[in-house]
Amino acid sequence: MPVIIVTNEKSGIDRYSQEIAKRLNVRTIETRRYLSLLEAYRLLRIVQGQHDVVHLPNQNFARYALFLKKPFIVTVHDLIRTCFGFGKETVTERILLKLDIRGIKRASHIIVDSQSTRSDLIKYLKIPDNRISVIYLGVNHSRFKPYSINLLDKPYILYVGSERPRKNLGRLFQAFTKLKTEFPELKLVKVGPSGRHKRFRRDTMRKSDTLGISRDIIFVDYTSELDLAYYYSSAALLAYPSLYEGFGLPPLEAMACGCPVVTSNTSSLPEVVGEAGIMVNPLDIDSLVEAMRQVLTDNELRDNMVRKGLEQSRKFSWEKTAEQTLKVYNKVAELGW
Repeated sequence: MPVIIVTNEKSGIDRYSQEIAKRLNVRTIETRRYLSLLEAYRLLRIVQGQHDVVHLPNQNFARYALFLKKPFIVTVHDLIRTCFGFGKETVTERILLKLDIRGIKRASHIIVDSQSTRSDLIKYLKIPDNRISVIYLGVNHSRFKPYSINLLDKPYILYVGSERPRKNLGRLFQAFTKLKTEFPELKLVKVGPSGRHKRFRRDTMRKSDTLGISRDIIFVDYTSELDLAYYYSSAALLAYPSLYEGFGLPPLEAMACGCPVVTSNTSSLPEVVGEAGIMVNPLDIDSLVEAMRQVLTDNELRDNMVRKGLEQSRKFSWEKTAEQTLKVYNKVAELGW
């Protein structure tokens, strides 16, 4: 019976392993995603002791498969840290990332969330195409759906995600500042923790203070899935101008909740949004302003985006993700890679 490592934290990457494990008849090994040296050693020993196909649910677990003698599968959600200079790495982090790359290259098969990440694997790591399967992430339609609710007494733009530099929050703040001159009551709700480093929040606050919009931004670090669905349903739009995403769950969840999406025309995001959202160059602040202005002022456009978004979101489900993942398990087991 295949074995999948399930990370028990609350980000989108963690939700991936949790959701497919619920839907597959597999054994699970539960762990945190960020491990101490002792925890990492213990997980390594457990993984080495498995006698069936092991599924490592994100690329940073590939390091634990370097000494595996049995077939194993790695899901690569993105190549942000290995191929793009979005942040500085410590010496230890650089060593571990090199080990991850070695593990990815040794994998019997690789699952990716998008055609964009598949192309990155082929381009940057020279992985043969026949060892890669594209399996899109899903959405829980029983939870993420339209709700008739108003969380604030003011209209707001919603952003869901961390404050890492690649998320492009600084340009969103600049665009929001320009919109405030036309829509003085408009607020920006930012849902999600800042990220791995405290400096992300410091940089965020410094930027908002400089622009004079601190009082117009509402920070919600942690929330339940149901409350997140309420935020989507109540928002005027989701703004998601990320520079790079391996998939991008927030636009999918927003569409499932009937929330119009303005996002980037880069990496995997066009695959997720399709023709349902407005996509702009994430480096072009004026284009971002204009896209958000259109949604805020054109009711016909907004209604059309809501309808198309609901249709687009129905193409994605965790059941479909699990079903396609099981086919990869069976393929690897049959071939004995």
